[in-house]
Amino acid sequence: MKNIRNFSIIAHIDHGKSTLADRMLEITNTIEKRKMKEQVLDRMELEREKGITIKMQPVRMDYVAENGEKYIFNLIDTPGHIDFSYEVSRALKAVDGTILLVDATQGVQAQTLTTLRMAQNQKLPIIPVLSKIDSSYARIDDVKGEIMEILGCKNEEILEISGKTGEGVKELLNTIVTKIPSPEEYLEKKDDTQALVFDFEYSNHRGVIVFVRVFGGEIRKNKTLSFKAVNKKFNAQEVGFFSPDMKEKEVLSAGEIGYIVTGIKEPGVASVGDTITLHGSSALALKGYQTPNPVVWASIFPESQNDFTILRQALNLLFLSDSSLSFSEESSGVLGRGFRCGFLGMLHMEIIMERLKREFSLKLIITSPSITYEVENKKGERKLVYSPSLFPSHGDVAFVREPWVDADIITPREHLSPVIQLLQEHESKITNTETFADGRTIIKTEMPLRELMRNFFDELKRVSSGYASLSYDIKEMKTADVVKLEVLIAEELVPAFSKVVSTKRVEEEAKEIVEKLYEYLPRQMFKTKIQASAQGRIISSKTLSAMKKDVTGYLYGGDITRKMKLREKQKRGKKKLLERGKVNIPTKVFFDILKSK
Repeated sequence: MKNIRNFSIIAHIDHGKSTLADRMLEITNTIEKRKMKEQVLDRMELEREKGITIKMQPVRMDYVAENGEKYIFNLIDTPGHIDFSYEVSRALKAVDGTILLVDATQGVQAQTLTTLRMAQNQKLPIIPVLSKIDSSYARIDDVKGEIMEILGCKNEEILEISGKTGEGVKELLNTIVTKIPSPEEYLEKKDDTQALVFDFEYSNHRGVIVFVRVFGGEIRKNKTLSFKAVNKKFNAQEVGFFSPDMKEKEVLSAGEIGYIVTGIKEPGVASVGDTITLHGSSALALKGYQTPNPVVWASIFPESQNDFTILRQALNLLFLSDSSLSFSEESSGVLGRGFRCGFLGMLHMEIIMERLKREFSLKLIITSPSITYEVENKKGERKLVYSPSLFPSHGDVAFVREPWVDADIITPREHLSPVIQLLQEHESKITNTETFADGRTIIKTEMPLRELMRNFFDELKRVSSGYASLSYDIKEMKTADVVKLEVLIAEELVPAFSKVVSTKRVEEEAKEIVEKLYEYLPRQMFKTKIQASAQGRIISSKTLSAMKKDVTGYLYGGDITRKMKLREKQKRGKKKLLERGKVNIPTKVFFDILKSK
């Protein structure tokens, strides 16, 4: 146990984390050179395509240190994007130290600060490392100064490496031996087995496979174990470690990281943060994880209702590999049956949609993303509303509260002015600014989550030419100045187009949706009004002219009065349609409108 080192690598996205892991696997001969490929721990095709880590991945490496002793290194590779911070927090609870990796060409970024705070809250030892030192754009001294500023460490404590060439990686492995402590077996009795579930996946043949860190006792193959939270017993059909593929062994001892094949095929039994003990043991549960709260909500519908069951099965399977996904069944009068889904952010939503399309060959439509509002009506009743169609009408609302975020933005000096202007456009309140030695500025700000989700990240990248970085934490609820925007077609309400918008932007949003419907909606046999309504009044309106049909085309010659009578008859018919006509909106129109957002 004294020769085990459990650690993770935390970094901002694209700071060389996966490349460093590749070099570690090479140097420790965990993977043969002929089998090596870039981003070897990124197992999903989507991860390799986008060049980012989405799913945490454990791996065990055997290393012989400078002193000749053999060590077992358990590395948990973590994502770098803010949407997947929950993955990082789970990894940090399963390790005893971490490497803070900072790109020498980019310096400290916003997400660097977020992940660093997580590690510091866990009181983990931190090894500061500067990556990409071989780049001609590396600013080694400047970035070291930034690291010393945020960590309070000395210059000589910061290691310099190149994941590309391997320079400095062996020195880092030796530093892990000396700076990261071995696991502490704090339980006296061997029977007091405790293993923390930090992740799990599902196999059609073997059921749920849980990823665990053993904190006390041991997990042996064929032993009867139990999930503490749900008091569900199971037989350990197989135990082992990650190399990075699963490799079977007879026992997982205290301090080790590995997997357990449970054979359980029913959903809802395994959960992240649960404790596994010997069945019948009085061992206490370990402190687990807080359940992640969805940040963004959107409805997903299959283009064909014949695919509804496949969609439900697909979401259940994705949940078994991504416990932060939440969903519940809902129904729309036009789009049919679908699911209301909760995501940790816009990238998380994009990844889930891509996986549904690629892995399950589903053709889907997703509604406009929204957030959760706390609404109190004039009777004093409060409820949480996460769907615009369920938002009360203007006259029934006493007040609305919405979540706000504390955000950190780091930007170069030359982009500071447009970034501040962008923040003003998104109802942000700047609370503090700090300046690094290289001239970059950290802007600390508060803003509504609603505005953060209104394409803020993409706009930030645009106004800063890609140089600004963002991280955020969701904080308290505050009073919201928002209204429900509704759409009427032929004076009939269409709930699927409802949305909650800022009062300041209601006219702009109303005009936009009306213009889109005017473009996509097919003409009817009568004039069709397209209206957007909010605060009890029509904000924007356009009339789609009636379809023209020549009812006299078949007549040849004869008295002109015959044609006049037919035209008058057509006019009367259109008048009746205008009074009683109902527009059947083709599903394609909904798809076109939602896809264009």
